[in-house]
Amino acid sequence: MKYVSLTVLFCTVLVLASAQEKKQPDSPRKSRGTAIDTVIMEDVNTGEKRKVRIIIPGKDEGVITIEKSEKTYEYAPENEPRKKESHTEVTVDNPRKSRPIYGITFSRIDLGLVKLIDNGSFTLSDDNRDFRYRPGKTVNFGFDVLQAGYRFNDNFRIFLSGGFDWTYIRLRENIDFLENTTPLTWEHSDIDYSKNRLTSTYLRLPLTFELRSKSYSGLGRLRFAFGPEGGFLLKGTQRFKSEELGKQKFKDDYNFTQFRYGAFARFGVGSFGIYGKYYFNDLFENSPNQAGLQNFTFGVMLGF
Repeated sequence: MKYVSLTVLFCTVLVLASAQEKKQPDSPRKSRGTAIDTVIMEDVNTGEKRKVRIIIPGKDEGVITIEKSEKTYEYAPENEPRKKESHTEVTVDNPRKSRPIYGITFSRIDLGLVKLIDNGSFTLSDDNRDFRYRPGKTVNFGFDVLQAGYRFNDNFRIFLSGGFDWTYIRLRENIDFLENTTPLTWEHSDIDYSKNRLTSTYLRLPLTFELRSKSYSGLGRLRFAFGPEGGFLLKGTQRFKSEELGKQKFKDDYNFTQFRYGAFARFGVGSFGIYGKYYFNDLFENSPNQAGLQNFTFGVMLGF
């Protein structure tokens, strides 16, 4: 450092080194054989004075370290009060204030109830009376496994995620849906099914706009998320259980809509929350008698 007086520095180092060799009693300035002292040095060009901390390690512990203070001092002649003391503040921006987000995840785990809406009503029309279902056992389950997006700041982010979504419709009637038929066709069976469940499996693709509050101690963040959601049909399944035939399982698309679209909203605290989803297009396609039969889901969720 060109502004340091070499003479003062050299003398100071000799004094401290000598004190270290004499093994004086430990003081608050010594730690593990290391001597620490602070001196005032003057810039020979500008006359500016700064505090400099000198660290002398113990024997065989390393090299001498000199640390410059960020403070600047101005002194009056001897026996007069100091005129000025100032310091420089350093502000460090958070490099992660805004950043892309992407990768594998296991979040937004949904478990909710499903309500069928028939042309705006929760009451099924005559054409769909055979779709009467058990409300407590007609459920939705899903989760996300991938996500990619951008966090603009600590309170707002946008991301597209991908996952899987299942809708389980537990039917009351003993009806058997026929495979490879269009429009959707079913028959009434003479067998009394103890379980008759129609299932659709979708690849879901929600685009999420998420607002987050600051983090509260012991509570976490308040979160509100909403956006559109699309989904591609992966498969349809019907499962039966009866005393006569035991368990049976059949796979077909059962005229489920190949691509469904809708909207969702989520609200929660920390990792827990509630959600609701509504799909704008019909539950089945190419089936005129089921036109206007739609899917509404609401429930609880884990993991934002």
